[in-house]
Amino acid sequence: MGEAKEKEVSNVKEKNLPEIIGSSNKVLEVDLTTRTSTVYQVTDEERRMYLGGKGLGLKLIYDRMPAKIDPFGKDNIIAFMPGVLMGTGAPCSGRFSAVTKSPLTGIMDHASCGGPFGMSLKTAGWDGLLVKGISETPVYLVITSSGVEFKDASHLWGKDAFETQDLLGKNKNAGAAVIGQAGENKVLFANIVSGKRFLGRGGMGAVMGSKNLKAIYAIGGAYKIVAREKEKFDKIKKLATKRINANSVTSDMLRKFGTDNLVTYTNIAGIMPVHNFTSGSSENAYKLSGEYISENFNTKHHTCKPCTILCGKTGKFNGKDLSVPEYETVGVMGSNLEIFDPVLIAEWNDLCGRFGMDTISMGGTLAWVMEAGEKGLVKTNLKFGSPEGVAEAIEDTAYGRGFGQEMGKGSRALSQKYGGEDFAIQVKGMEMAAYDPRGSYGVGLNYAVANRGACHLSSTVMAQENFVHVLDPYSTIGKHVWVKFFEDFYCAMNSLHTCTFTSFAYILENPLTKYSGLFYLKLVMGYLYPLATKIADISIYHKFWSTITGMKMSRSDFLRAGERIHILERYMNTREGITVKDDTLPGRMLKEGRKNDPKGRVVPLEKMLKNYYRIRSYDENGKPTEGIMKKLSIAVH
Repeated sequence: MGEAKEKEVSNVKEKNLPEIIGSSNKVLEVDLTTRTSTVYQVTDEERRMYLGGKGLGLKLIYDRMPAKIDPFGKDNIIAFMPGVLMGTGAPCSGRFSAVTKSPLTGIMDHASCGGPFGMSLKTAGWDGLLVKGISETPVYLVITSSGVEFKDASHLWGKDAFETQDLLGKNKNAGAAVIGQAGENKVLFANIVSGKRFLGRGGMGAVMGSKNLKAIYAIGGAYKIVAREKEKFDKIKKLATKRINANSVTSDMLRKFGTDNLVTYTNIAGIMPVHNFTSGSSENAYKLSGEYISENFNTKHHTCKPCTILCGKTGKFNGKDLSVPEYETVGVMGSNLEIFDPVLIAEWNDLCGRFGMDTISMGGTLAWVMEAGEKGLVKTNLKFGSPEGVAEAIEDTAYGRGFGQEMGKGSRALSQKYGGEDFAIQVKGMEMAAYDPRGSYGVGLNYAVANRGACHLSSTVMAQENFVHVLDPYSTIGKHVWVKFFEDFYCAMNSLHTCTFTSFAYILENPLTKYSGLFYLKLVMGYLYPLATKIADISIYHKFWSTITGMKMSRSDFLRAGERIHILERYMNTREGITVKDDTLPGRMLKEGRKNDPKGRVVPLEKMLKNYYRIRSYDENGKPTEGIMKKLSIAVH
């Protein structure tokens, strides 16, 4: 009986569906403790100020959740937020956001996912879902256009994330957000799985596990989402698609080779992590490249829907169809462990996916354990360059067995207990992504100040420094301006919500940028950066928002909304105790040069940080000033 699948729900043909013009502005609020729900109507002011996605999720949590709450307590809220682009057919718009308080870092956490759950939630008529409370017994939720049903999940508890989705049933209009065993066992970097896409960082799966919430199953297809100004929207959509198909990054490199095309670039630039970030390049790196994997493992597209870039891949590994690991995974679980076997990394990636664990934090923690073992700080059989024991360590971490229980707390907690904090490669408790900041100073500042921890998606300056070469990676000039600009821009982008890779096409294919020449771009971006940030063409993004919602949104309005979202998140973090002392990097990045760098350069953080605080309007303790809060109309709770 317990193994029964959800019944198929048939819907009328799409052409006969009722339409949602723009956004429904309806958010479903669910309390697991009382098993009740309410509906919140988003106001026009909230929509203008916080856009949707990440921004609106943060705002709704800020208004409902006090500071200092336990991430595993009943008062923690997890918000699932599809943005206004979801369901419209805009390119690369199949992404949704989640926001919560992280058990790994103790501060606010945002993650983005391209799985099917977001589309199902949106086409069920919901612009958001807020979940709080704790269920007494394992439960899963079924979301429909009518609201929520609470279902017994005892038959799902103990199942991995992929099995759980299979047991929930196959329905073309449905999408699930589920946890695996790692979430159930409250591994601090457990993630949430939708399809084979992940709300990857900060322990969101552990938050669901702490609530005894195994899965959320949304049955969509009840509504068709239509832009309010459809004719104008269609023109912007056509331009956006044209730019994606014209840009060499989005139409060629990412489409052919996935994100692993970055291996070649990072290895040449000397910023690919090797041996727990002691070096930044390896002669064996090519074995992890997208080109090598494409040639040897029969790769096929397996991507977010809808998508125009098509960077996701599957391949045939040891006779099994597995997801091709993303660049971050081959970096931190491959070269960073001195493992250059794509088959092993694909298998470990699949294990992490099934258990529901973030591969970046898992890889960073494994690397710390290996180095701590070398230095005699812990007893372990794990060694750099050897795959022996890695799969077992991943499984032990997911189940909280033996030393795996401690590994499940992450590298910061391990180093605080055993020593070795300088080589725990994390910021604010979150393990660092696969770009070494000693060869990309903008990334160093980005990691140090990013709101959720060592996040490469907060402000991807490495693209300008190391891939398109318009900024000097070893210069501090203007980096504070660029980090702030991209933080504001990406906060707004993640509140639309769409894929960050679109920025390569939408900005670089603008004729002014495309035909300016490298010399001119280096001059403007490297030295005339205040001007450059004002002329960068981001018009497709705010025009999409305007044509869908029918609300006027200028370039400055869009970036101001992104700034507001960033400052609100920072302010919420300072309420949790974040200060200037937390805006730093691991000791290794500040004291030791890379083995591949004969100049032995480290990140000159202090000067960049001082300039960044000034333009961010933070006080000497790192807190947003009253002036900037008032300017952005953020009410102080």
